[in-house]
Amino acid sequence: MKNYLRLLMVSAVALLLSGCGYNTIQSLDEQVKAAWSQTLNQYERRAELVPKLVNSVNAYMVNERTVLTEVTEARARVGSINVNVEDLDNPELMGRFQEAQNQLSSSLSRLLAVSENYPQLKSDGLFRDLMTQLEGTENRIATERGRYVDAIQAYNLYIRQFPTLITAKVFGYKLKEPYGVSREDELRRDPEVKFDIPSPVAD
Repeated sequence: MKNYLRLLMVSAVALLLSGCGYNTIQSLDEQVKAAWSQTLNQYERRAELVPKLVNSVNAYMVNERTVLTEVTEARARVGSINVNVEDLDNPELMGRFQEAQNQLSSSLSRLLAVSENYPQLKSDGLFRDLMTQLEGTENRIATERGRYVDAIQAYNLYIRQFPTLITAKVFGYKLKEPYGVSREDELRRDPEVKFDIPSPVAD
C-alpha cells in the first residue's frame, strides 16, 4: 500500500511539474548552455590560432613590435580566464572574460591593419592559410553568439510568462544576461574583421 501511495505521489508531482512548464524550462536552460558551449569552442579555436599567427608575421614585422606585444598580451589575458557553461551565473567573471575577448579582437584588428603594409607577408603561404582560418573562426564566433542570443531570448521569454514564471521563481530560475551583446543586430551582420589576401599568381 505504501509503495502504491509513493508511486501515486511521484506520478502526481511529475504531472504537476510537466503542466507548469518545469520540463520546458529545463530544456530551454540546457539549450542556452549548449549554445554558450559552442561559442566558447570558437573562442578557444581563435586563441589557439593567435600564437601561430604571431610567429608567422614575426620575421616580417620587425618594426611593429608594439602591435605584436599587444596581441601576445591580449592572448595571455584570454588564456588566464577560464570559464565554462556553469559560469553564466557569475557576472563578475563573465564580464572579465568578455573584456579580455574584446581586447583580443581589437589587437588582432590592429595587427591585420598593419599587415597591409607588408606585401611580402601577404604573399606568404602560411600567413594566407592562417588568415583563412581566422576569418572562418570569426564568422563562426558571430554565428554561435547569434544562436546564443536566440536561446537566451527563448528562455527569458518563457520564464516571464504565466504560469511558468511561478515555477521559475519556485525553482530559482532567473533571467539570463546575454554577455557582451549590446544589440542583437550586431551579431547578425558580417564580422568587422575582414581579410584581403591575394590569390597566388600562377607562374
